[in-house]
Amino acid sequence: MNISCPNCKSQSEPYFISKDYNQHVTNETFHHYRCPECELIFISPIPEDLGVYYPDTYHFVPDSVDYLEKASGHERYKIDIVQQFTKIGSLLEIGPSYGCFTYLAKQAGFHVDAIEMNARCCEFLHDVVGVHAINSDDPVRALRKAGPYDVIALWHVIEHLPNAWATLEAMCSRVKPGGYVVLAAPNPDAFQFRVMGRYWPHVDAPRHVMLIPMKLLVDKMSQLGMKAELVTTRDEGSLGWNTFGWEFFFGNLNANRHIKRVLHRIGRLVARMLAPIERREGKGSAYTMVFKKVA
Repeated sequence: MNISCPNCKSQSEPYFISKDYNQHVTNETFHHYRCPECELIFISPIPEDLGVYYPDTYHFVPDSVDYLEKASGHERYKIDIVQQFTKIGSLLEIGPSYGCFTYLAKQAGFHVDAIEMNARCCEFLHDVVGVHAINSDDPVRALRKAGPYDVIALWHVIEHLPNAWATLEAMCSRVKPGGYVVLAAPNPDAFQFRVMGRYWPHVDAPRHVMLIPMKLLVDKMSQLGMKAELVTTRDEGSLGWNTFGWEFFFGNLNANRHIKRVLHRIGRLVARMLAPIERREGKGSAYTMVFKKVA
């Protein structure tokens, strides 16, 4: 059965069927489709309550700012990317979890707000990180009452949202002229995806409801008045997701934690061997983009 593409409405054929290979919350099957026109890959039907597919362990919440200080070092590349374009102003992060990037943005001098679906994370963001945290699983509704901002950031969030296109529109409307949208997401044109198919960890069904091609996202943002300033699969964060993909692809082959540990090591070895391929622009497992709002 063909399904209408949620982006361009073209009739899309079945692409593959997957399961929750990453978290094992459910044994349900999920049907993925690929649009022949815009090449969007999407789940249909999307489960009504996606929240039940996020186990408690998905949203780790630390017990102190000390842990946050140590952990945030792995995400410093994110604030470095932002500061290539602007160094001060108001910043909103959508989907920060417990807030490594949020913390770094505040430390860098930005006035920071956050929209987060997990209530425990929101408490930590407010009480420990010290930012205004909006507890909502509907960023479109939350954005109507927020901003405007100099920067809005989404780090591997857009692929989780059933209302992704409406969220992009709402974000662009709440960015100041000359301001920036910074986002990262899995790359469906990745070398890994061609090799692994439905078992690619970045498919992550049903939490990733769609995989958005780079060209489609650039075109969509252009229609919303946003000019692409950076489009890459070779930044530090994107390269890290290459290793993640191989590590978890092999790790998902066995549930025994001791065997899984060995399989993770094998995955890291394979990632090093294939790095010359995956470091080619456009072939990596994830992309990072920065868009500027045209005044």
